[in-house]
Amino acid sequence: MPNDREFLGTGLRFPVSVNLNGGVSSSSFEENVRQSLFVILGTAPGERINRPRFGCRIHDLMFAPNNSTTAARAEVFCEEAILKFEPRIEKVVCHAGPNPDEPNRLDIRIEYVIAGKNDKRNLVFPFYLKPEEEQVPAEQDGVVATAAVVNNA
Repeated sequence: MPNDREFLGTGLRFPVSVNLNGGVSSSSFEENVRQSLFVILGTAPGERINRPRFGCRIHDLMFAPNNSTTAARAEVFCEEAILKFEPRIEKVVCHAGPNPDEPNRLDIRIEYVIAGKNDKRNLVFPFYLKPEEEQVPAEQDGVVATAAVVNNA
């Protein structure tokens, strides 16, 4: 009787590593699906030459503020990408929110079910937003520009 998990397949391990025999490591079944999610979410559309539409639009949020609007957009972008590029998954639900310990990190909790199974799984994808820069005076050649008003009366 064939293994009912065979449809999940085997592929390269992510991140790519070397196995004990000196070859490229691989992953199989549910672990391969989990690693595939990290590849999808970690790839920006246009990043792959031969697959320009592959990836997740979450990278468009890189400079967005870490608030509820950004979190809601991240949830939608992640769900869209997973449903579009990972056919081995169904029933995807994403919940995003700011990380309380790191103000520039948005944690995206992803709950999913392997297709054809009643096996609910989840993972957390940390997405780092660019921290807000402090406002500094405009500088020119390393000297802060100042304006002087001269009254010639």
